[in-house]
Amino acid sequence: MSDRGVGKDRFPASAPAPAGTVRVPPDAPSRAHAIAATLRAAAPQIEAARALTSGVVTALHDARMFRLVLPRSISGDEVDLVTLARTLETLACADASSAWCVGQAAGCAIAAAYLAPEVAQRLFGPADAVLAWGAGIAGRMTAVDGGYKVTGKWLFASGCANATLLGGHCYVFERDGSQRRRADGRPLDRTALFVKAKATIHDDWSTLGLRGTASYTYEVTDLFVPDDETIDREDPAERREDGALFVFPTTQIHATVFSALMIGVAQGMVGELTALAMTKTPRGASSSMKDSPVFQGQLAVLEARLRACRAYLHTTLEQAFHQAGETPALSIEQLANLKLASTWVINQGVEIATEAYRAAGAHAIFQSAPFEQRMRDCLSASQQVQGRPSNFVTIGRVLMGLPPDTALLG
Repeated sequence: MSDRGVGKDRFPASAPAPAGTVRVPPDAPSRAHAIAATLRAAAPQIEAARALTSGVVTALHDARMFRLVLPRSISGDEVDLVTLARTLETLACADASSAWCVGQAAGCAIAAAYLAPEVAQRLFGPADAVLAWGAGIAGRMTAVDGGYKVTGKWLFASGCANATLLGGHCYVFERDGSQRRRADGRPLDRTALFVKAKATIHDDWSTLGLRGTASYTYEVTDLFVPDDETIDREDPAERREDGALFVFPTTQIHATVFSALMIGVAQGMVGELTALAMTKTPRGASSSMKDSPVFQGQLAVLEARLRACRAYLHTTLEQAFHQAGETPALSIEQLANLKLASTWVINQGVEIATEAYRAAGAHAIFQSAPFEQRMRDCLSASQQVQGRPSNFVTIGRVLMGLPPDTALLG
């Protein structure tokens, strides 16, 4: 597999450390680049095991990949969104499943900003702390003395195999069985956090792509969770951290990491195509791919589209992060701008990767070549809610001043 797809030139590693010392590069993209070769080499084992290998998990922890979004108050990196995107792109160039697990954990880590400092330290202070949670509000939380009794079953907990904590999004009910509601009448939900050992895990993750994400199903029944280990992700009043990063809803963190991941997968595919073109002469062709003007033009256009996606995403993230530093909450228009960029980039990434896959010809279909797994990972990643083309409808409504679907923008 070529090095070109890993962002080698864009994100150079730090200078070598003196002999006998271990040096962790200071910035997150460089740390990601430093472990990229490890992730690439382990990709077949990750795929076969349907979970990250122990060596990869160790490498990710050593590079602080699971602490990117945690508050500085609990020894997190609290990076800005562009740095987060650059880091995830580098990881995804190496292995999409590893990047997906890191990205999922980043979105979940926003929960730490909503906890009392001592609780955040207790749950996220350990160096190996990783929170994973499933999709949707699929649980029931009933108020009891000191907290809640939680029952629920959640799917798609990406990174479950290497997580130490799980979260369950639940609708809240009072002791008398009545449902707790928000001021606008909507049913209120909270997220319960608990150690993974308290849940029953179901390994039902057999998929087309992203096989190594261990996105298991898990459930709990009448589990007591203290009140201070539950959060309301929609209530800014519960937020204990005032950094610009924590103004963004978890949905927007996920949009950032998954769109950056798609750029990384597409960049990796184009990199592999370039390496193939240096040696391949298609059957029946009069010249090699490298010497073909048709291919030369195709490659240039693919690279231009990748750079356009990256520039659009990074510019939008930079503007939003600057605005978040000046306001306690983002406007609907600002959220729509973020959703537009991430949805567009995800869908463009799929198209770029598909075109690169097809340009590789029959070579791409073999498991021994790097194209096949990247294509499966790309298609699986595109099915996530952040990439739905229907997001454009919601954004279009905002652009015309019509009421948005706040569930998509929140």
